[in-house]
Amino acid sequence: MEEQVLSPQPSSFQATPFPRTVTDDLDALLDALPPRIAEPLRRHKDRAELLEVVMDMGRLPEARFLNQEIVLSPDEVTEQDMAYVVSRIGIFGGDNRAGIPRTLHRISAIRNRKGAIVGLTCRVGRAVFGTIRIIEDLIGTGKSILLMGKPGVGKTTMLRELARVMSEQFRKRVVVVDTSNEIGGDGDIPHPGIGRARRMQVPTPALQHAVMIEAVENHMPQAIIIDEIGTELEASAARTIAERGVQLVATAHGNTLENLAKNPTLADLVGGIQAVTLGDEEARRRGTQKTILERKAPPTFEIVVEIQNWNKVAVHLDTAEAVDSTLRGRPVPPEVRDMDDAGNVVKERTPVVEFSPSGRHPAMGPRASMSGAGDHPRNGEKGPTRIYPFGVSRGGLDRAIRAMGLPAQLVDDARHADVIITTKSYYRRRPVAVREAEGQSLPIFVLRTNSPQQIEQSLLTVCNVEKPQPGASNAGDPLTRAMQEAEVAARKISVGDAEALELSPQTSYIRRLQHQVAERFRVSSHSDGREPFRRVRLFRGYRHG
Repeated sequence: MEEQVLSPQPSSFQATPFPRTVTDDLDALLDALPPRIAEPLRRHKDRAELLEVVMDMGRLPEARFLNQEIVLSPDEVTEQDMAYVVSRIGIFGGDNRAGIPRTLHRISAIRNRKGAIVGLTCRVGRAVFGTIRIIEDLIGTGKSILLMGKPGVGKTTMLRELARVMSEQFRKRVVVVDTSNEIGGDGDIPHPGIGRARRMQVPTPALQHAVMIEAVENHMPQAIIIDEIGTELEASAARTIAERGVQLVATAHGNTLENLAKNPTLADLVGGIQAVTLGDEEARRRGTQKTILERKAPPTFEIVVEIQNWNKVAVHLDTAEAVDSTLRGRPVPPEVRDMDDAGNVVKERTPVVEFSPSGRHPAMGPRASMSGAGDHPRNGEKGPTRIYPFGVSRGGLDRAIRAMGLPAQLVDDARHADVIITTKSYYRRRPVAVREAEGQSLPIFVLRTNSPQQIEQSLLTVCNVEKPQPGASNAGDPLTRAMQEAEVAARKISVGDAEALELSPQTSYIRRLQHQVAERFRVSSHSDGREPFRRVRLFRGYRHG
């Protein structure tokens, strides 16, 4: 189910019209591999999707693509194969990484107790031009920008492109602090992917914070690019740089702003959090407990970008406001940006739904069941169920709603909700939000734990949706059709009527159920393709994955 936005307020930003192109210098990496391992890759039709080549002593060499793995040679990897690769690449550093000069490829070593190399991971590095069109307008603000996202989502690729655009199109003096040569590539001459930006290499990751300060003191940059701020020393160095008026663009560990604010090591990047004790009168005026959490300093990064994929990001344009509102229990929704096929960036915020007291039902205690038409929060009303999460992972709820395609929407104020979802520990504390909800007869669904399974079941309950079962009636239901399709295909393969069959594209939740069908019929299955066209493939030979 696609994201549902009520009455969106779109606006468009026309990005600079340069095309998205990919440069991978793949031949340079293949030239460093033994010929018997490299030749199959030179002929492979999907070489543009190659992720890495894995060579382990005494095992067969493998190539890993986006959706498959292949064996490159029937002969095991030998000590001579290792020596062949090592002689054709750069010198390994203290982090056991090496590269190929003027490329972005990364070769990582596995060593035995004596220090000899017994394994190599040869990762393909690609410069993708055009990846920052979706946030290009933020560069000109001069504000510091923090990029966040799960591993592999493209943070470093976007950071590299930011360095190029800032140095060439915005004509800024840019310095890249390159810890493991991830941004500018191996060798003394940086990769063209960073444009006119200057690159400072870091001898060892432990010295990244020192090189960050050195860059400001010695080279007068207008902007500094940093990949993966991960320690308290680096966070402190970032604040020092920002206080000197230098624009910072960096990535950090964590998927969302909420995760980062709860990380004691890196919370300083968004202002830090401290406990404050209020007087009795002030606590009564605010309607809160006497001890509350507040932001303790201005954020180092004024803008936070949560990267979901190359075509979709969530932007917090005012980090201070976002953190403050989250601590008050009423988070401000980020600006969601999508890039369409024409290269236009569409921006929208989920608007606040007007509060209506109709349809309220008595508050429900711990582990309450909300199944059945009479208990459904929006019984007799149209539209998605409006959920206010309190003490429950908002990101986990959002992912589960999307994965299962449920008619639900997260809201930022309990007054605009049809139901509150909280945890048992939060409910027992009787916070203001819970007491106010009970006073308004707002249903409260209490989870035993904050686990994905509990979240999934609570959403099915509050949305009055039953978990689909294979072979169920109601052929018009898309969930049922998907399960029936999987069952028919699995049965054909199990009896020998087909070797392999491909199912229709589905959401991750439905694909998981289809894998369970395959396991029940003892046929193999795996997911193939890219979202939103990712689908399950079934084939003979039981190897569930």
